[in-house]
Order: sequence, then C-alpha cells, then structure tokens
Amino acid sequence: MEYILKKIKEFDTIILHGHYRPDGDCIGAQYGLKYLIEASFPQKKVIITGESSDYVGFIGKPTLIEDEHIFDNSLSICLDCATSERLSDTRFTKAKYSIKIDHHIDVEQYGDYQYVDTTAAACCQIITEFYLKFRNELVMTKEAAMALYVGISTDTGRFKFDSVSSKTFQCAAVLLENGIDLSYIDNALSVETLETLKLKGYCLSNFKTTVNGFAYIVMKREIIDQFGVSDEEAAAQVSTISTIEGCPVWAIFMDYPNEIRIRLRSRGPVINGLAEEYRGGGHSKAAGAKLLNWEELEGFLIKADLLVKEYKESL
Repeated sequence: MEYILKKIKEFDTIILHGHYRPDGDCIGAQYGLKYLIEASFPQKKVIITGESSDYVGFIGKPTLIEDEHIFDNSLSICLDCATSERLSDTRFTKAKYSIKIDHHIDVEQYGDYQYVDTTAAACCQIITEFYLKFRNELVMTKEAAMALYVGISTDTGRFKFDSVSSKTFQCAAVLLENGIDLSYIDNALSVETLETLKLKGYCLSNFKTTVNGFAYIVMKREIIDQFGVSDEEAAAQVSTISTIEGCPVWAIFMDYPNEIRIRLRSRGPVINGLAEEYRGGGHSKAAGAKLLNWEELEGFLIKADLLVKEYKESL
C-alpha cells in the first residue's frame, strides 16, 4: 500500500478502470478511490473510464475515454478485475504506469504492479483499508464513504456472505462515521421496477432443479425482451432462487447478445473449480463462467448436480 500511495503522489493524471458489466463493488471502488484522491490531492486529475451500471447509477456513471492521449504520462489503476480481458477499457497498457488492485483469485498478474488481497470481502474494503492506513494523509468525504459502503454491502450480499470478516465490519463502521445515509442507500438498492417484479414472478414459476438439488434459471433473449428489462436486471435474478431448501448451489444462464454467461452461486460447496472448467472463475461461493453454445448446458447441469451430490454426502 505504501508503494501505491507513492505512485498516486507521483502522477498528476490518474485513470481508474473497472470490469465490463460492472457491479456495485466495481463502481464503488472506482468512485470511492476517485473522491478519496481528489479530496486528498486537489491538484490531481482523476478520470473514471469503463461501463456504467443502472443498479448503482446513483453513485456515478463512467464513460469510455475518447482521447487516448490522456493516457500519456498517466497512472492507470485497474480495480476489482482478476483478468485484463475483462476490463471494459483495456487501454491501461497505454498508461506510463499501471496498478492492479483486486480481491479475486490472482489468475493473471497484469499491470506493472499488483495488490491482491483474496481475504478482503470486496475491493471497496481494500480501498477503505488503504484510507485507514494513511488516514493522516488521506481525506475521506461523505461521497467517497457512500461509494465504498455500497460496494462492500452489495459484494457481501448485505453482509451475509462467508467472505465477511471483522475487518469488513470495521471498514463499514468507519464509513458510517463519515455521515452516509443508510436509508437512502437501502432505498436506492431495494426499489425495483414493475417490469423487474414481473420477471421475478416468471423466474419463481419457471426455475428448474436437478435430482440432487442444483437450482437454475435459463434466461433466453426472448424472455428478456418480453419483460422489457435490461440485461443487468435480468442477470440479477440469480438471487431470486437463492433461498430454496435443499438447493445449496444455484445459477442463472444468461443469454447475452454475443455470449452465454453463467452466474453461479453457493451456500456451501466450493464452486469456482466448476466455473474454471467452463472458461470462468471467481470466488469459492460466487463465480462466473461461459457456455460456448446451449448444447453445453446439459453437461454443465450434470457436473453441477454431481457437485451438489458429493457435498451433501460429505455432511
């Protein structure tokens, strides 16, 4: 962390990158670090590049940088992204220096310097710990605290996942001390459109389970179009089937325009190994993968069902 602070001090222009289809932790880390740097070093120019997220759009909405010359003599910091190919703006290579800050399994050491803490529940937790380490030099604002709190809250399922530690709560407490409005955040994260609620009803009526208890939703493109929701809202329905008794692993198979993505979740079995078999990876209880075509679905279901069976037999 000392080296990261040194590099931040060294550069006048800092560009913050996130992954494509960003979640709350990604956007929260980008904006949290942006506000932290700007308040601490007002002379520096901090730019956020990448895709936006409607779900946490109240924090801020990044846009891709058009002028590539801005990368000249700049520092690029890539946040919450295990592999460089998943960055929504991969031009960190054009920067004079680049740093990766992440909490996922370190499968690719891209950039000039890497800071990876897989024990952290969220990338926003790492940024908060960064502030705590240098709080005599860094300035926390209400805006930064809100962004970081949203990232920690969403990436831990509102502090319910196994990744949560005492450090997570300590970081949340520090952010609360900076005057964030919990009721505003909860309202922003909880309110759903009527179209999304109708889609949730469809998912509850049409999800399937395997013999041993792997629950899943197949979200074809025609269903997304029928309900008039965004891809982000459709993919979020993975949480709709998260509480089924006897189904410790669940997933949504999401039909994006150019690929079939799997959002895989668990309340017990380690699932990132299965995700890695299907061109993905992630955490032990939350991972992502990809099918090359719908014909691969049956094979995935067989392996997921076996995973659940072996887990239950081990109890």
